[in-house]
Amino acid sequence: MHCKTALSFALASLLFAGTASARGIDVDKVNGSIHIEGDQQAGALSTVNGSIRIDGGGSATKVSTVNGSIELGDRATAESLETVNGGIDLGAGARISGTVNTVNGGVRLGKGAEIAGRASNVNGRYVLDAAHIGGGIETVSGDIEVGADSRVEGGILVEKPHGWSWGKQRNPRIVIGPHAIVEGTLDFRREVELFVSDTATVGEIKGAKATKFSGDQP
Repeated sequence: MHCKTALSFALASLLFAGTASARGIDVDKVNGSIHIEGDQQAGALSTVNGSIRIDGGGSATKVSTVNGSIELGDRATAESLETVNGGIDLGAGARISGTVNTVNGGVRLGKGAEIAGRASNVNGRYVLDAAHIGGGIETVSGDIEVGADSRVEGGILVEKPHGWSWGKQRNPRIVIGPHAIVEGTLDFRREVELFVSDTATVGEIKGAKATKFSGDQP
């Protein structure tokens, strides 16, 4: 009986160790940056004051910071990315299986990069280079460049700013590049400058009039 119990405990311990190893180690800091080297697996990564970088081929689960940027190298993966003050940069072929959120910062997707969920910010430029966003794009004051051969599902939402503002605000500039596809509604709840390539495919446009262009840029 004792041998059977000991064997069961040993097997359970091995199973737990294997799961922990596959998931990687969580890193939780207050001050300081976090760096995951290439091909390493990590768990949840969190800091308050510092940037987070995952080198090419590395992986993590939830990645979050308050004051700092988040950068994933080529083919790196994570479940979700979130920052308040900082940009988010995805290398070629990087993949996020969930959402990407920043308040004050741009979002850049390298060639072949993918965000399966929604991407949202308040201020900061979006740039997609033959990349894919599966859950739509949301912003208030950010420019959006859906580059050539990129695909966005779930539409684009540009919200109206709330609160007081001083002086005349600059209108966001939205560019849908050659052979790009935006499925779903392009919903503009404030004035924007909208440029759509004559080879792009877009859904219903609300709140703006598209200016067509030919070539690489308007």
